[in-house]
Amino acid sequence: MFQVDIIEQCKQNNRKAQLQLYNQYCDGMYIVAKRFLKDATDAEDVVQEAFIKAFTKLHQYKAEVTFGAWLKRIVVNKSIDFLKSKKQQLVELDEVHLKVVDTPNDDKWLVEDAITLEDVKDAINKLPDKYQYVVMLYLIEGYDHQEISEILDISEVASRTQLSRGKVKLQELLTLKKNGTRY
Repeated sequence: MFQVDIIEQCKQNNRKAQLQLYNQYCDGMYIVAKRFLKDATDAEDVVQEAFIKAFTKLHQYKAEVTFGAWLKRIVVNKSIDFLKSKKQQLVELDEVHLKVVDTPNDDKWLVEDAITLEDVKDAINKLPDKYQYVVMLYLIEGYDHQEISEILDISEVASRTQLSRGKVKLQELLTLKKNGTRY
C-alpha cells in the first residue's frame, strides 16, 4: 500500500491504516522525542500525544513535505511543550540586546579526536535550555533558522545568536581542562 493511500485512509478514520502508519513511524518519532526528553516514559507519552494530534489534524497535511517531516515537527513541538510545562521555560533573550556573534570557522564543529559521541551528547545536555534547544534542532534534527524560529517562537536572529553562543559553550564544555577533566 502506498504512503498516499495510507494517509487518505487515515483521513477517513480507518483504524487499520492508522495503526500501519503508527507502526511505520513510532520508533523514529520516539528517538526524536528521547533526544529532548531524557525519561523514556515521558518520550513515549509525547509520541502518543503527537500521533493523536497528527491523526486529528491530518486534514491539514498537504504533502508539501513528507509525512515523516510533518510528524517530526509535531513531535518536536510536543516535546518542547512538555518541557515548558515542567517549568523548564525557554529563556528568550531581549531582542533589543541581541547581536550575532560570529565564531571562527563558523561552519566547522571541530573537536579533539579523543572526544566521543557520548561526550558530545553529555555536553549538549549541560547547555542552558535556550542554547540546547537551538543546537539540537539545528545540528541533530537538521532544521534551518527559519524553522527553528517558528518552532521556538523566537526571531531568526535569536536562533542564529543562540546557536552561535551554544557552539561556543559546547566547545568550552568539550575542551579538556589542564588536569584532564572536563567541565
